[in-house]
Amino acid sequence: MQSQTAYVILGLLSIEGKQSGYDMRKTIQGSVGYFWGESYGQIYPMLRRLTAEGLIAQSGRGGKGRGGRREYSLTAAGHARLQEWLAVPYRMDPPRDEFLLKLFFGREAGPGVSVRHVREFQEKNRRVLATIEEIGRLGRERNARHPHFRFWMLTLEYGVAQIRAALEWSEEALKVLQQMESECRRGVEKKPRGPAKRRR
Repeated sequence: MQSQTAYVILGLLSIEGKQSGYDMRKTIQGSVGYFWGESYGQIYPMLRRLTAEGLIAQSGRGGKGRGGRREYSLTAAGHARLQEWLAVPYRMDPPRDEFLLKLFFGREAGPGVSVRHVREFQEKNRRVLATIEEIGRLGRERNARHPHFRFWMLTLEYGVAQIRAALEWSEEALKVLQQMESECRRGVEKKPRGPAKRRR
């Protein structure tokens, strides 16, 4: 089992006890989805695979209505597999950040374009920071006694620190880009004009 989706499912079930595929999607969106881009299209095929492998157990027959939905729970074998995976050293997946890619090649567009990108970057990160901080506030109110709470907060605090550092960097980046933009404008103003054509 190599797909990381499998471990996301096993991990969620270790916390929640029992969930449907729909429940998992909602849980991911409000938790690990802030730092783990999960493919929702892989959840249902992976649920079938994990069930066939005996790592999760299915209850319910499916069909229409909440009473007929399929729910899944972790088996002892699934819990053992999750613990085995957690103990293995993590791997650093190569990042794919379009914002940084465009900034890297920014000279081709000019500093003004990169300034707009950095400001958009700031706005997005401020919105995410506000959301994460609100999640942390609610978590402290509602889940402070949950056995997983301290691990959740360590993850959340890493995200907060990372966003704050990115916002601090963006302020310096704007100063550099605005200075470059100013220099470009002065360069155009100082550029000597060619000799005027004489009228015949």
